[in-house]
Amino acid sequence: MEISESKWEGKVQAKLEGPKADQVWTILQDFFNLHKWFPTLSICYGIDGISGQPGCIRYCAGSSIPAASSNNGRDGDVTITNWSTEKLVDIDSVQRSITYEIVDCNIGFKSYVSTMKVVPYNGENDEDKGCLIEWSFVVDPIQGWELETLISKFDSGLQRMASKIEETLNNK
Repeated sequence: MEISESKWEGKVQAKLEGPKADQVWTILQDFFNLHKWFPTLSICYGIDGISGQPGCIRYCAGSSIPAASSNNGRDGDVTITNWSTEKLVDIDSVQRSITYEIVDCNIGFKSYVSTMKVVPYNGENDEDKGCLIEWSFVVDPIQGWELETLISKFDSGLQRMASKIEETLNNK
C-alpha cells in the first residue's frame, strides 16, 4: 500500500502603509521583472510569450532557497545558483491577482502553484491606509524540509519585497 503525503499549503501577507493597491498591482503584474523587487532574485526575464499574458514563461535565478543538491554529496557549502522556470497561469487585473506554476527548477519543488494578490487595506485612521500583498502556495512536500520552514522563508522574502515597494512608492 502506497501512502502519499497531502499537499503543503501556505499563505503569508505583508502590509504596505501608504501605497494604494492599484499602485502595487502595477508593479506585481510585471511578470518578467520580479527581480526588481524580490530581494533574493538576481535575474528574472521572459523566455516565452508576452509578459502579463497567461501561458508566458519566465526564468528566475537567485539565492532564496537552497538548491536540492547544494553540496553534491560532500561536506561543506558549495555556492549554487537556484533557478526556476515559471508559467503564468492566470492574471486578473480586477481582483489584482496573479497565479503561476513552477515548470522546472533545481530547488525540489514539485507541483508548485502560487498566487499573489493585492488587496486594499483601510485602517482606523488615514495613516493606516494602504494595501496588503497576500502570497499563497500549494506544493508537494519537499524532502528534507518542514512546511513551517518554507512558510518562514516565503514570509521573510515577502516582507522584504513589500518594504522595498513601500519605500519606492512612498518616496515618489
